[in-house]
Formats: sequence, structure tokens, C-alpha cells
Amino acid sequence: MAETPRDIEQSELDTHPIEACETPYADSDQEELTVVPTMSPVAMQPVLIADDGRFKTGKLKGLTMGSAIFVLAWPVILESMLNSTVGLVDTKLSAGLEQGEAATDAIGGASYIMWLIGLVIMAIGVGATALIARSIGKGRVGVANAVLGQAVTLAVASGATIGLIVWLLSGSVALLLNMTPEASSFFSDYMRIIAIGTPATSVLFALIACSRGAGDSVSPLVVMVVRNVVNIIISWGASGVEVFGMRSPLGLDLGVTGIALGTVLGDLAGAWFIWRVARTGRWGIRLKAIRMKPHMLTIVRLVRLGVPNFLETFGMWIGNFFIISFVGLLSTQLGTEGLLGAHIIGIRIEAFSFMPGFGVGMAAATLAGQYLGMGRADLAKKAVWRCALIAVAFMGLFGVLLILIPRQITAMLSTQPIHLAEVPPLLIICGVVQVPFALSIVLRAAMRGAGDVKAVMALTWFSTYAVRLPLAYLVSGVDIPIPEWLGGGMIMNPDLPSRWFGLEPGLTMLWIALCSEMALRAVLFSTRFFQGGWSRVKV
Repeated sequence: MAETPRDIEQSELDTHPIEACETPYADSDQEELTVVPTMSPVAMQPVLIADDGRFKTGKLKGLTMGSAIFVLAWPVILESMLNSTVGLVDTKLSAGLEQGEAATDAIGGASYIMWLIGLVIMAIGVGATALIARSIGKGRVGVANAVLGQAVTLAVASGATIGLIVWLLSGSVALLLNMTPEASSFFSDYMRIIAIGTPATSVLFALIACSRGAGDSVSPLVVMVVRNVVNIIISWGASGVEVFGMRSPLGLDLGVTGIALGTVLGDLAGAWFIWRVARTGRWGIRLKAIRMKPHMLTIVRLVRLGVPNFLETFGMWIGNFFIISFVGLLSTQLGTEGLLGAHIIGIRIEAFSFMPGFGVGMAAATLAGQYLGMGRADLAKKAVWRCALIAVAFMGLFGVLLILIPRQITAMLSTQPIHLAEVPPLLIICGVVQVPFALSIVLRAAMRGAGDVKAVMALTWFSTYAVRLPLAYLVSGVDIPIPEWLGGGMIMNPDLPSRWFGLEPGLTMLWIALCSEMALRAVLFSTRFFQGGWSRVKV
């Protein structure tokens, strides 16, 4: 008797123990795809893409590769801008408080800790994006649904754990950040309220990652609009800060506490909204209560992909901490105030320059996962490379602007003399490396989407600790003090640029080192991409 498509799929599952164990769980309510018109003679699995390259199933059904890139990328770019707006609103409002300097320091320190919290949340999201994209590409909607449910369960558990830790350690962290007593008090108040909302924040971003893996990048954009509207209204209404000369009609004056409430309620509103979307099945997959019952094999797969990503980004977080320390030491040793502010302004402008690359990179991650799930590594490589070229074009144009009008761009954020003197050279340096920076962003995102997280971690750690930090130290000219408990003293910088080329140490030299590492990172990820190992990773 001839084998049916179902028989063939089952025989394939028998050769993949993890997926075979998950399939009975995933098939419990018979959600496997029924669109199986032809069979691939090589992979012997459903052919889910038409001869002209159009997707036959899922959220991207009917779209060509080019259309899919556009549909996936533009919402992510806008979403990223809106996500950044939450922090900008909090900072702007804190500066308007009576104790503005202390409040701004507190929320500035909190943003760095919240970045660390986000690394744990993002680790879950990376695994969910890769597994859902692969499962949809293979036509295994039931497996994708299982991943969706387990991602939410893992997000709730990790969010609650992180929230408890933040609540208990907020006072100690304030001491480590060397804040004034007033700023420390504001920091503790802010972080403890944020801790209460951490489970909702975790669910919000986990579901956004699942949405992207399924091919829907519009829902996260709408969610970010909802989140921002709620955050702005509540934060303004509860903080007592005047905005454009108007005070809140609520008559509340809670200060930093009000700002924190706005942030948390914004996250709650966003989580509720995307939860409702996940329940509708709009993504081609559906969140069901039965899928949220812990299923260890699926959780292990999510963790297996998420842990390397967390280690990678945590390594970057530590590396950036050292860079900020270099800037602070440089300011002290040169006797120049405002260098840290100039560095932060440069980073904020740089962040806007890579939003197109980030958006296109998310499209590359989704398409790489889905094409590889279909067994079409050739289309995955083509899609990633096409995304890379698009990012190069957009970020290259932005780089031209950074080179031609750096002072005008700086003046849009600050007119302080020290900023107008220090920031423009940094933007010119950043503009020069926009093309390699675009390549590294897209290729790195695509490899994550394909599940090649261990290679991404290894390359990122190598470029950060073997190149970025040593080079930044050598060219900045900064001397590193040794703590008293280690004997005290100073590690003197060899000051090679000054000795060899007559170049003065400073912030500009530091940025030359940072941007040189970006160029090398592009070479490393390009080498991995053309070598092709990322397309053969099993997830």
C-alpha cells in the first residue's frame, strides 16, 4: 500500500527524537497542516512554497520574497522607534521634576539595569522565534503552537523570578552605582514598582518574538502604540510634571513613582493586547491554555537556544560597562566635564542610524527560519543576502548624513558647547562604518533566526573581549586604577597612538577603536555566512 503524506511525516519524525516526542503533544487537537499538494522528492516533506517563490501557507501566504521582506521589516523599524520612546518619555519627565537631577540619575541607572533584565527576556524570544519559524516552514502548526504556549509559560516564570530579585536587590544595586542618597531613594522606588510589572513585560516581549517567528510584525507595532499611549498618559498624569505648560488634570504629584506606574501599566496594556491577538489565531498559530502546561522537551529546546544568546548579550553588556568606565576615567584624567554626556548623545544618534538594519535583520531572521524549515537553504541564503543589501543601502545613506552634517544633527539634541565640540567627530567616525555595521546587524540576526546561536555567541565574545576592549584601552590613553583591596596603584596606558602617530588620546580615539571593532565584526559574521554552517544547524 502506498504511503500517505501523514505516514511519510511520521517516518521522518521517527528519525528526530525530540520532535517525535513532541508531536503527540502537538497533535492532540489535530492542528497539522492539511495543505499538502506535493511532496519534495529529496526531503520527502510537504512543499510549502510555490514555483515562483510565493509562500503557500502561514502569515506570509501569497507573498514573494521581496514582498515578505517589506511586510516584515517596516513595522519592526517603527516598533523599535516606539520602544525607544518609552525610555525617552521617562527621562524627559524625570528631568522636569523638582528634584530633576537626582531623578534623572536614578532613571538613567535604572535603564541600564532594565537592559540587563531585557537580556533574559530576549533569550526566551530568540529561541521562540527560531523554533516557530522552523515549525511553520515545515508545516507543523501543532509544534509551533506548543512552542508558543511554552514560551509564555517560561516568560511568566522567569519574569516573576527576575521581579523578585530586582525587588530584593534594588537598594544594594543603588549603592553599587554610587548614587547620592536622594537618587538612591528614587532608584529603589522606581525599580520596585518595575519589579511588580516584570512578569507582564516578559510575556509582552516573548509574544512579540513569537509573532515575528510566525511572520507577523504588524501586531507588535500596534502593541507598541498602545504601550506608548498608556505610558505617556499615566506617567504624565501621575508624576505631576508640566508638559508644554500643562499640568495633569488628574491632580496627582507622585513624582518618580508616577513615572514608574506609567511604565508598568503601559507594559500591562501591551501584554494584554498581544495576549488577545495570540488567542485569536491571527498569526496562523493560536495560544491555548492546554499548550501552557509545562512540557519539558519543548522548554529544553527553548532554553538550549536561549542560553547562548543570553551569554552573548550579557557579555556585550559587561563589555559596554567597561567602555562607560573608560569614558568616566578619561573625563577625570583629562579634566574635561561632559565627555560622558557627549558619549551618550553619540550613542543615541547612532541608535537611530541602525533601526533600518535592525528591522531588516528581523525580517532576515524570520525568513531564514521559515525557508530552512522548508528544506530550502538556497532561498534562506538568498533572502538573508537580499536583506543585507537593503540594510547596507539605507544605513549607508544615513552614514552620508552623519559625515556631511554632524554638527547640525548634534544640535538637534544639545547645544551645549562641549557636546557641539565632541559629538560631531564621533558621528563622522560612525558614518564611515555604517556599511559594515549594517552587514553585521543583518547577518547576526539571521543566524539567530536560523538557530545558530552558539556561533553568534562565540563570534560576539571574541570581537568584544579580544578586540573591542583591548583596542579601546590602548587608543584611549586611559590609565586604570587598581582597587585598594588588590593593592592599589595604577595600570599605566602605553599611549601608543600618541607615541607612534602624535595623536592625542580622548573620546574620538575611543570611538575609532569601537567603530573599528564593528568593521571587524562584519568580517567575522560574513565569513560565517558564506561558509554556510549556520544553515545546517539543528534546532
